[in-house]
Amino acid sequence: MRFSTTLAAAAVVAGALFLPAQSAHSADKFITVGTGGIVGVYYPLGGAICRFVNAGRKDHGYRCTVESTGGSVFNINAVMSGDMDIGFAQSDTQFYALNGIGPFKDKPQSKLRALFSVYPELFTLVTRQDANIKSFADLKGKRMNIGDPGSGTRATTELVMTTTGLKKEDLRLATELKFVEMAPALCDNKIDAFTFVAGHPNAIFQEAATSCASSIATVAGPGIDKLVKDNPFYAKASVPGKMYKGTDNAQPTFGVVATMVASADLPEQTAYVITKALFDNFEDFKKLHPAVANITKEQMLEANTVPFHPGALKYFREKGLLK
Repeated sequence: MRFSTTLAAAAVVAGALFLPAQSAHSADKFITVGTGGIVGVYYPLGGAICRFVNAGRKDHGYRCTVESTGGSVFNINAVMSGDMDIGFAQSDTQFYALNGIGPFKDKPQSKLRALFSVYPELFTLVTRQDANIKSFADLKGKRMNIGDPGSGTRATTELVMTTTGLKKEDLRLATELKFVEMAPALCDNKIDAFTFVAGHPNAIFQEAATSCASSIATVAGPGIDKLVKDNPFYAKASVPGKMYKGTDNAQPTFGVVATMVASADLPEQTAYVITKALFDNFEDFKKLHPAVANITKEQMLEANTVPFHPGALKYFREKGLLK
């Protein structure tokens, strides 16, 4: 199945942001959602959440908008500083923030809270076929995009590099391109490979597959085995074969879960309104992107590595999803 994330983003965000003038009023309370790159999955799903929230404005008085950002690390920092109300973040990045490690070294975010999980995200390595990269172990001496600073992809890539013994200086070139720049750079022969933590199918992988001879490579081995064993927020998975041109067989890798986070300082009512808006429109939400097509409400309460926000807990208990 092919899916245009860009078109979905335009349609969904249009519904979130272009609202009837007569519905706006001075008493509106604003919710800002941090997402990711426009061609990623976070952006259209964030727009959907805002559309659901905005549909109930007459009842609760909240107006919701989305912002395209650098991803998980940026979103957590923005949420904790009060620049945004909620944001998407990978489950591993949640863990790093709460415990003050990795990109949050010596800056533990004890007030970080979860609203819900969204969908699985896989660490995916895309390569030029002429670069002869069959697995992560083949990257030494190659040109690789290691990720946009401030993104969960960058944090995870650095962790995988450390775990597998690949140093930055082992690469012939290490670039820090934004998500939308990766596939064009690969197909213009400016890099040999890029990593991206994302749900599948995804427009960025599709662009690389259709624009040049590229493939998804294996991410496996003793280092990855240890990484998954030592970190409860990781699980082994595979990118399905034949989902993208050039990748006929399933490619082993590992993954995390995309989640929605907030600060403990976010008012309980605000968190409740957001959670209710999504779960009350759950079936419509599942139709918006293949990455969320098969999720269940029960799964959206799993895989978080920080405590739930009281506003989310209130809704879950009302609906019998949690005791």
